[in-house]
Amino acid sequence: MTAVDKNLVQHTRNFSSTSTNILGANGPLARKLPGFVVRPVQQDMAARIETALGHAGTFIGESGTGTGKTFAYLVPALQSRKKVLISSGTKNLQEQIFKRDLPLVRDALELPVTVALLKGRANYLCLYRLERSQTDHRTQARKEDAYLARVQEWARRTRRGDIAEMTEIPEDADIWPLVTSNADNCLGSHCPRYNECHVNRARREALKADVVVINHHLFFADLVLREEGFGELLPGVDAVIFDEAHQLPEIATSFFGVMLSSHQIVGLCRDTIAEDVRERSGIADLQEQARKVEKATADLRLAFGAEPRRDTWRAVEGQRGLREALAALRERLAALAAQLEVAAGKGEGLANCSQRASELLGRLYTMADTPPPEYVLWFETSPRGFSLRLTALDVASSLREHLQADRKTWIFISATLTIDKSFEHYQTQMGLELADTGRWDSPFNYENQALLYIPPDLPNPADPDYTRLVVESALPVLEASRGRAFLLFTSYRALNIAAEMLPSLTSYPLLVQGSAPRTELLERFRALGQAVLLGTGSFWEGVDVRGDTLSCVIIDKLPFAAPDDPVLRARAEAMERAGRKPFLEYQLPSAVIALKQGAGRLIRDEKDRGVLVLCDPRLLSRGYGRVFLNSLPAMPLTRSIDDVKAFFGPPPGE
Repeated sequence: MTAVDKNLVQHTRNFSSTSTNILGANGPLARKLPGFVVRPVQQDMAARIETALGHAGTFIGESGTGTGKTFAYLVPALQSRKKVLISSGTKNLQEQIFKRDLPLVRDALELPVTVALLKGRANYLCLYRLERSQTDHRTQARKEDAYLARVQEWARRTRRGDIAEMTEIPEDADIWPLVTSNADNCLGSHCPRYNECHVNRARREALKADVVVINHHLFFADLVLREEGFGELLPGVDAVIFDEAHQLPEIATSFFGVMLSSHQIVGLCRDTIAEDVRERSGIADLQEQARKVEKATADLRLAFGAEPRRDTWRAVEGQRGLREALAALRERLAALAAQLEVAAGKGEGLANCSQRASELLGRLYTMADTPPPEYVLWFETSPRGFSLRLTALDVASSLREHLQADRKTWIFISATLTIDKSFEHYQTQMGLELADTGRWDSPFNYENQALLYIPPDLPNPADPDYTRLVVESALPVLEASRGRAFLLFTSYRALNIAAEMLPSLTSYPLLVQGSAPRTELLERFRALGQAVLLGTGSFWEGVDVRGDTLSCVIIDKLPFAAPDDPVLRARAEAMERAGRKPFLEYQLPSAVIALKQGAGRLIRDEKDRGVLVLCDPRLLSRGYGRVFLNSLPAMPLTRSIDDVKAFFGPPPGE
């Protein structure tokens, strides 16, 4: 062993013991934080992360619910005195880390660490677009006028310009795209309000901070911009810690590709008209040409057919009407781009529109070419719009290249990364085959706190009556749990069927996803006490309801991706051509991760008790069912509703 190796080992030993002590019974957190609980698994996890931070290593860690993973990485991160980037998968966790967890740890350790919160551009008020919106025809005679007045009043007093401060205006209100910017329409350093820009102020704070909290989408946006030569959005750091790291493969896939949407094109057209009014290009028919592009965009949407659809381009490229509509859009957009090139000298707004038109036209031509074999070209339509996407089938090589190019510490943390206790699937997806790994089970006593119930006599999920029978199987469970349940579905169709059935079958209050914003539904769920919440997608992860209010999670079936999903189908075909097994290597692992997330909603602290109901009979009838069961926390399994009733006991007063 060389002297350098000995120094590294000694440094690692000293470094690792630091967080163990800090998170111990006599450490500053135990002394200063009321209710702090010493968790050996948390100490062990923190020590492993400190080791990685000590020698710019790459570490992947899975820690079950209740491990205290946030403190397990914050303590070594702050102790390291390195410049650290912390990336989360959701806005809720990003806010929690920045506003609650980071200040608690920093103050307890009494470290002079500066922290900053950095969000994507669309989360900040754009002063230029706010100014322009006051005369923009799009806000006239609409309810957005009232919202606009509130935004104008708020703009005079806000320091950060973070639109999350405006809780009285819904997140999906139409006013926000009009008063925020995005990567397409931001004028950058040419903006007349550049020096007052809230985005730039947030970036400057991030550049000076020791710890910066961002989200995964912003991280990958930075990677893509860096690759294209436009410079870095995010400050150079010594270490990057990804919380909710299970989301990274899907998010990375969306960034390492090309996307063109009707929303982008229509946004260009409307901004062109607004900027022409403002900057007076002098081109007589510029606004008319923009309207023609908007009309051609609407015609292309109609050519896809009335029903929303998601499919490969190969499935529709032979349709004459669609080809003609696409050619017409290309012709109109090319004409608009040519006019905007002439108008660009009249002002920064028109110059930006010219740049956007050229970029969108380039994407449209790229989509017209035959995609290389490692990509799939596909489309998705909604009632009012469409998107065309060129998506990489494998992002591992791109990620591996980026991670190896930066001599940083890379930490990947989540409660759901392993399949049957193995990291192999995640490492292969992410190009992290050589990373160090560690796995820690939840410290919660699932043997006593939880019960797994698989209802008997349910048919295969392909049965047309399956959802109806799932709801009927759930009814005695809901009576035993006295409401207090999440019903999680793998499709909106199943959700809607259940939402129609349940009002006449149960007296417990029903809350249905889509009837109100997610945060409002959760607040009402907690306040009601015995409610039943029906959700899909966004309720499968990132939702934390502690205590008796949530005592039952019912999942309708194993969350396999839809077999007709274009990206899934293309990946499967590519894997088959390579002699691999797409079901075992891709579809099954992805479904296991999703199920672990859904099941993780049930037990959130050491006092929680609850029943997990998995309705899919394939868990016991198919060989792969064992992979799902082995990937969940060990808990008693029953097929008897009497066991469920005994678990909950009689209602109070009986």
